[in-house]
Parts: sequence; structure tokens; C-alpha cells
Amino acid sequence: MTLKIINGRIITDTVEKDKALYIRDGKILAVTADEIAADEVIDAAGAYVSPGFVDLHTHGAGGTDFMDGTPEDVRTALQAHVRYGTTAIMPTCTTANPASFRKSIEDIGAVMRENNPELPQVLGAHLEGPYFSQEQAGAQAPEFITDPIKEEYEELLSEYKGIIARWSFAPERKGAPEFCETLIKHGVVPSIAHTNATYDEIMPVYNAGCRLMTHFYSGMSLLTRRQGFRVLGAVETGYLLDDMYVETIADGKHLPPELLRLIYKVKTSDYICMVTDSMRGAGVEGIKEMILGPIADGRIAIIEDGVAKMPDRINFAGSIATTDRLVRVMHKEAGVDIVNAVKMMTKIPAKIAGANHIGTIEAGRDADIVLFNDNIEIQKVLLKGKERKI
Repeated sequence: MTLKIINGRIITDTVEKDKALYIRDGKILAVTADEIAADEVIDAAGAYVSPGFVDLHTHGAGGTDFMDGTPEDVRTALQAHVRYGTTAIMPTCTTANPASFRKSIEDIGAVMRENNPELPQVLGAHLEGPYFSQEQAGAQAPEFITDPIKEEYEELLSEYKGIIARWSFAPERKGAPEFCETLIKHGVVPSIAHTNATYDEIMPVYNAGCRLMTHFYSGMSLLTRRQGFRVLGAVETGYLLDDMYVETIADGKHLPPELLRLIYKVKTSDYICMVTDSMRGAGVEGIKEMILGPIADGRIAIIEDGVAKMPDRINFAGSIATTDRLVRVMHKEAGVDIVNAVKMMTKIPAKIAGANHIGTIEAGRDADIVLFNDNIEIQKVLLKGKERKI
């Protein structure tokens, strides 16, 4: 069966205004002005036609956390995300007690194996912790933070091979370079996070192959002084290393628009990956408090001012953003053109994940497609060429 999308502004490496998008058997067939016989036609009526959004860092949505304890909880959060244009996800497990941590990986793996065509693709689990800096723990549970434990991570990587796709850690922790090398050997993406590291402490994991920083600026060291001498922190190191990718929570709260403009100016769209880092409050209206982390033993977070906060209101507790909001903020408030704003929510995260079957509109890719208007409000979502209810 062939589907044709007409009268859309198709986002490739430019905006194609006078062409149609053809989809056949769940794959993109062509973007062309030539006529190809089609069984079904969707009139985009002037909307943007974009690759589906790819979120490599989210803890949940729709009132549910990926760590709540059952595969059904994972499905519920995935379904909440698809309404906002997200078609591929790395569900994220935060620092927690070992039993909860393991159960979450198992639940994500179970849903991943289902490959449900009604839900966003699960690209694997992102483990955020527990090998972090106590000083930069943020909303991470401090009682479970530790140095990398070789026996522990080797067992997890072996037991959940093919499920664990990414692991965030602090490079200054004892044993971190060896941990990073082990991740790469297992095909897992290493990422620098919740760190007080200096340039000299980051370089060993960079030299081992680490090329990603988790939620840039958040839970991350800045320029400091040691006995009067200035020392680069993680943020400055991320700017300095040209091939270091940086995650940005582009909700306009974690990073205000003027800071987003600075990051974009230095790193360019080639090295920025936008993520929601959303907790269960994403996509939920009118709620003032929610549990952060697993429902059984998480902590209360305050929902106000468009963001989740710890009860003391000193630290953020994750975002309540959805992917459409990230594109909207980056485009409307930070002033990035629509092609590059979309690129940082599609092509770049797909590239980091090694998911070369998604992320762009070109022949042979999965037909995960989003239609949205000028205000980046989602109008239609197609998963492998099939329109899904939003």
C-alpha cells in the first residue's frame, strides 16, 4: 500500500514546499514532485511534515514513570509521549535501590521486545546513575550513589545485553575510565552527567571514546579556581571539545532562551541533542504535586512555573516538557530556524543512538512522521506510515 502526503512543507535538510511525500509498507519511498500511484492521500493543508521526534532522555509522562514497576506503566508513559510527536524513545532509569533499578530495565526490555506498532519505538534503556558526584546529585537519590562497581556493571551489561543502550556517569569517580571503555565494548553509549569534574578528569573518558554530555549545564561543574588558577569545568570542556555532543533540556526553564542561543552559537545543530528529561508530570494538566521517580519509593516534586521542582524549590526535579515544546522554544524563543530546530530533535538524537532507520525523511527510513502547524502544535502522528490517535 502506498500513502501520499500532499500540500505539506516537508522538512528534510531544507523545507520542500512543492513536493509530495510517498510512503510504502511503513517505509519512506520518496520525496518528489513526480506522480506516483497512491492508495491513500493525506492533505497536510500547509502543515509542516517532519520526521518523528526522538527523545533519548525521559523518565515518564502522563502521570506515569518508567520505573513504576510493570510493563504496563512503560506502555502508558510511551502512549502519553506519542501525542506530542515523539516516535522513538530511550526510557530512562534514575538512581534507585538495586531491585527497583533492575526491575525497570526488565520492564523496558519487555516492552521493547513487543515492538508494538501503536507505540513509539523503544531504542533501549538509558541508565542515569548511580555512578555520580554527590555534590552534583540534584534530584538523584544520594543514598544509592557510588563509584562504578565493576562486578555490578559487568553483570548488568551481560544480563541486559541489547536492552541497555546508554549509561550516564560522572567521569571523576574512581574507575570511571575503565567503566567507559567497558560500555563502548558492549555497544552502549557513555554519557557524562551529574559531575563535578574538571577538564583533566574528563579527558580520560573522552580519550576512551565518550562523546556525549547529559543535560548540559544541569548537574554539571563550571569554571572554578584552584589555588588561584582557573580550571575548566564540565561545561567549558563541553564547549572546547568540538566533537562532544550536548543534551539540552530546551524547555526555556532549565536553560533560558538566551542560554540556548549561546549553546547553539558554539556547538551548532550538528552537536546538540534536545531531550525532555521529563518526569511523570509531562502532558498532565492542573497537577501541583507529583512523585519523582518510582511510585513506590519516590519523592514529592512541586509542579509550578512550567517545571518540576524539589520541595525546597532550590533545585529542579526534571522537566514536564514534551518534545513539541522543545522544538517550539528553540524555534520561537531562541530564534533557531525550523529546519535546525527539528534536526536537534530528530536527526542528531537518532545519530547518537545509532538508529540509522529513523530521524530523517529520506528513502528507506521508517515512516515515522509528524505533522504540525506554525506554532508547533501536533496535528497528526504516523508510526511506520500508520496514523495514530493523539
